[in-house]
Amino acid sequence: MTATSSPVPAPPAVAAGAHAAAPRPLRAHRAAALSGTLDVPGDKSISHRALMFGALATGRTTITGLLEGEDVLGTARILKQLGAGLDRHDDGTWEVRGRGVGGLTAPTDALDFGNAGTGTRLMMGILAGHAFASALAGDASLSKRPMGRVLAPLREMGAVTHDDADRLPLTFQGRDDLVPITYTLPVASAQVKSAVLLAGLHARGITTVIEREPTRDHTERMLRYFGAEVRVDDASDGARHIAVTGPGALSGRAVAVPGDPSSAAFPIAAALCVPGSQISVRNVLINETRTGLYTTLREMGGAIAFENEREAGGERVADITVKASALRGVTVPAERAPTMIDEYPMLAVIAACAEGETVMHGLGELKVKESDRLAATAAGLAANGVAARVEGDTLVVSGGGPDGIPGGGCVATHLDHRIAMAFLVMGLFARAPVDVDDASMIATSFPAFEPLMRALGATFTSPDGTADPAAAGGA
Repeated sequence: MTATSSPVPAPPAVAAGAHAAAPRPLRAHRAAALSGTLDVPGDKSISHRALMFGALATGRTTITGLLEGEDVLGTARILKQLGAGLDRHDDGTWEVRGRGVGGLTAPTDALDFGNAGTGTRLMMGILAGHAFASALAGDASLSKRPMGRVLAPLREMGAVTHDDADRLPLTFQGRDDLVPITYTLPVASAQVKSAVLLAGLHARGITTVIEREPTRDHTERMLRYFGAEVRVDDASDGARHIAVTGPGALSGRAVAVPGDPSSAAFPIAAALCVPGSQISVRNVLINETRTGLYTTLREMGGAIAFENEREAGGERVADITVKASALRGVTVPAERAPTMIDEYPMLAVIAACAEGETVMHGLGELKVKESDRLAATAAGLAANGVAARVEGDTLVVSGGGPDGIPGGGCVATHLDHRIAMAFLVMGLFARAPVDVDDASMIATSFPAFEPLMRALGATFTSPDGTADPAAAGGA
């Protein structure tokens, strides 16, 4: 196995406060029955963590199935700036030569996170345990996203930001004598939990995070897999206590990244709503903290089957088979939100082709994603003739059945990849084509979205009716 001449593929350069590429409008057209078998990109959450934990480990970590989207490639570049060794081999395997817990080195240039909220927040937890200052920057969208909720516990542990800044760009100062804390999450957030646990790995003593609602548990699973001392206890009041003992020591491991269930949501949604469709998506992560969408779709009447269930690298995976189905509106409880928070824009579009009203509670977290996803989703539905309303943290969509979406609108994506993909999928079963104002940012999480969807039978063009210039290579 030999390394390529370019150790870390670089996404387009992103100046702080700028978007990575010129806007590329795209139009999706009504499709005939979709069919095929496909693989979706590696899970983004696990990809970020595999690179980071490999950099904190001693020895070598090999990673297969890594998501090579802009966000994850950005994390790879940043870890290299911090002194970790990274190479991508010809067969697509990544190798990380770690520096050990607390062993990263001060960067000479700003750390540019592009659009990666996960990368930023988790890296803050790592940087908190290093006694040097780092300048952190991001694109226009990331610079609007609040960082206060993750900075608050890290400040309790001893990290500081210059001028108490809580949005990018900012200067972050870590220390090598962090104080272990017990921290109760004020809102369900796997990113905040993970940042505190990663900082706790660098503290002397036991750092505990208490979550009253379960959030994705990839950090706990992977820390344990790499050799950290992690304990998870369920309290009598229903809360979960996750404790890590520091200073920890991690050892390099082999990590196989499963398919991202959030990415799988887009072809699955298309197959459910385009009449006559049937597809299979292979090797998808089915960790119970990530499967809320599939639970909901089954409640709506969706024909979704998990097949060939198995375990890979400490995570449950399966092949998912989906058939077009007659769907009905349901009420989605607030407590399910953490298990499907990234999938609500897609669910809202699916709800538009269901019969009756779908009520989604507990969506406050959507307001602080890459965009205000709650407002952007409601606006996109309205632009395409779908009745929807926002009531506080609740979204209500009035579905018109399989032929009930007029379409014909242009959706403002607000630099948000999930808004772009959700409404491009809508165009595959709306009566008139659906436009998005920009599809360029889709590459942050799903670089092959367009060619994979085309292979199933989707048609995308430029809004002026000409062939999409990215048709051959994807977004």
